[in-house]
Amino acid sequence: MKNNDFKNSSDFSTQIKWIILSRIIFTIMMIISCLVFSLGENLSFFSQPFFSLYNIAAVILMLSIVYLIWLNKFKNKMALAYFQTIADTIIVTAIIFVTGSYDSIFTFFYLVVIIYTAMLLLQKGSLIIATISCMQYGILIELEYYKIIPPFSDSYFLSNTINESHIIYRIIIVVVACFAVAILSGILALQLKGAKQDLKIAQEHLKRVEKMTAVDEMISGIAYEIKNPLASLSGSIQLLQEDTKPGSYEDKLMQIILRETHRLENIVNDIRIFAKPHTDNAVRIKLADAIEETIELFLNDPEWNQKIRVTTNMNKNLSVFIDPSHFTQILWNLLKNAAQSIKDHGEIKIILKSSINNRVHLAVKDSGNGIQKENSTHIFDPFYTTKPDGTGLGLSIIHRLIDTYNGMIDFESIPGKGTIFTVLFNGDPSKTK
Repeated sequence: MKNNDFKNSSDFSTQIKWIILSRIIFTIMMIISCLVFSLGENLSFFSQPFFSLYNIAAVILMLSIVYLIWLNKFKNKMALAYFQTIADTIIVTAIIFVTGSYDSIFTFFYLVVIIYTAMLLLQKGSLIIATISCMQYGILIELEYYKIIPPFSDSYFLSNTINESHIIYRIIIVVVACFAVAILSGILALQLKGAKQDLKIAQEHLKRVEKMTAVDEMISGIAYEIKNPLASLSGSIQLLQEDTKPGSYEDKLMQIILRETHRLENIVNDIRIFAKPHTDNAVRIKLADAIEETIELFLNDPEWNQKIRVTTNMNKNLSVFIDPSHFTQILWNLLKNAAQSIKDHGEIKIILKSSINNRVHLAVKDSGNGIQKENSTHIFDPFYTTKPDGTGLGLSIIHRLIDTYNGMIDFESIPGKGTIFTVLFNGDPSKTK
């Protein structure tokens, strides 16, 4: 599963819509400005360069219609983002050409394109657009200087009035400006994306915590009341079994009772962990080492080792303050859920990196069936499950464990393509609950 699968989301589409709308507004303002200026100077509607600017405006409006159709009819939003930003650099070059090339005041439009490209495509995209912009500007100026193309509105060539060193200096200034803006806007866009993702995770996590708080005490009380009768029942059956002939009908019935009693005890233990997890054994652990150990244990299970491939991309220097058994339980449940969503063969990818605000970012990404929309709002609810043999406590427990260590968890899923569970751990042990 590629990262692009998750970039083609509603948020990405919304960003593209806003950029298309901004482009339309800019075009209308450019037309109005040209009309006002031409009327004030008593110039003809068909005088240059205004007529050429009107043609450019018409092209922008037609392209905007094409972009909207593409956005609504086709799935590859990433290709649309690259296509329209590259097209915008060509349009900017055309505007610069018809407004004086070397003397044009509209060179800064390249920077505007680079900035909103960074918002869409982050630093990689902004650097690509910066490169394309610099190449177009340099080629335009050089072609005019060497008289390969005539100037659009003036009768003189650049080489007749401007020294070649000034041309080179201007091109270098534009190149430096474009790449500086590309790098800075790419960094800011990446930080903004991380902050928005962290904020979204925090908001969803807090909603679930408030929802779970209402049932905590009741669940804890029920678990306590069930535990003692179960222990008495299990002990009594074991005593009776001692006087029963092995292999008899009665012995088989008692084994069934003991097995189901043991299953109930496990459920009660899970409920108690969910209600009141303890952090007495918390220590600072190297996450990469703990992840590798858990993966090794997971792939030793014959149910998964033949069908699942686990890959990692980890910052090996990251650590958090947590009970090692709790972390293993968290990762094991995420791996198990990911594996169960994969029908035949598939891949699980684990990403470990640092995040903003002293957070540690852990993502578990699978190529499974994804989570259906009707289930997505309930998957962390206690006792909610879509599996015939599930208890519905797995994700509820890891949610509670993560919250206990002042962490947060959220997910993003595309039905039929896969799911990403993202966990944010607190890197500062002093802030652990």
